Amino acid sequence: MLHDRSRGVVHRPPPTKGSLMTLASRLGHAPDDRLLIVNADDYGMSRSANLGITSLLRAGAISSATVMTPCPWAPQAAAEAAGFDVGVHLTLTSEWEGYRWGPVTRDRPVPTLVDETGHFFRDCASFERSADPGEVRVEIVNQIRKAVALGLDPSHADNHMGSLYGLATGRHFLDVVLPVCAEFGLPFRLPRSLAGTGAPEELEPVARALAAMADDAGVVILDHLWSLPFQQSDGEDYDSLKKDMIGLLRSLRPGVTEIYIHPFEDTDELRAIMPGAAKRGWELALFTDPDVREVLDAEDVKLIGWLDLRAAQRGERP
Repeated sequence: MLHDRSRGVVHRPPPTKGSLMTLASRLGHAPDDRLLIVNADDYGMSRSANLGITSLLRAGAISSATVMTPCPWAPQAAAEAAGFDVGVHLTLTSEWEGYRWGPVTRDRPVPTLVDETGHFFRDCASFERSADPGEVRVEIVNQIRKAVALGLDPSHADNHMGSLYGLATGRHFLDVVLPVCAEFGLPFRLPRSLAGTGAPEELEPVARALAAMADDAGVVILDHLWSLPFQQSDGEDYDSLKKDMIGLLRSLRPGVTEIYIHPFEDTDELRAIMPGAAKRGWELALFTDPDVREVLDAEDVKLIGWLDLRAAQRGERP
């Protein structure tokens, strides 16, 4: 297998369809081990994001992070990410009122990906209704290539706001992103099962069908994907957030689970960008909190990274 860093493309053997081994087994663990990836989303979105996420990476408190290459602080994030497990946060939406970003594609128009201001749409439904799959492919390829140009050797890819999953209108773009991930040799954030997430039972066959798409493409995906609510709720404080996170950790299932967080420094900059900035600051504190670390130890949860999954996908380990 050859990794052409100049183009950011992995030339790899044809993928095998599916696997009789569990992902845990492919990673060298027992099938009933509880393996956890803690990923920090939105690296590069702002200086506040970089301050928080870089501090956790340097402390070894989280597994990985993903960079938003369309955002103005992405170059600094990439510079600070050297030596860490960092992937690409594929970004097709721009949700904040006064702080916007748009496509990295410059060599051709991508008009179906932007609103009347030239920025990405603020919500997933507008993106899903408008986006041309060919333009989506061009943009996500260019976002990965930009990450490589900034000096990253991406460990994986995931998706800002879930815009590629079709959660708002049912129109997904996984048939676009999975072949791109196969081309670049990157695992992708997609859960094999929704069990334990509170999702309606009728969605479980949908999850299995999408997992089969990933298997057919030769793209490694997660067993489980969990998170805390994105927005700050009334009456929520740090102690209640910590209680919820400890509950998640104690209910982890066998296999590979990713919990994604948004750990930012609560700064004047962040408060000017978004409401609920305090919650981002609380998420920054969670995985250096002694009580949370104690639960991880007591529950015998094994922390792994996306680089482990990338190695499995590329055949770099048995």
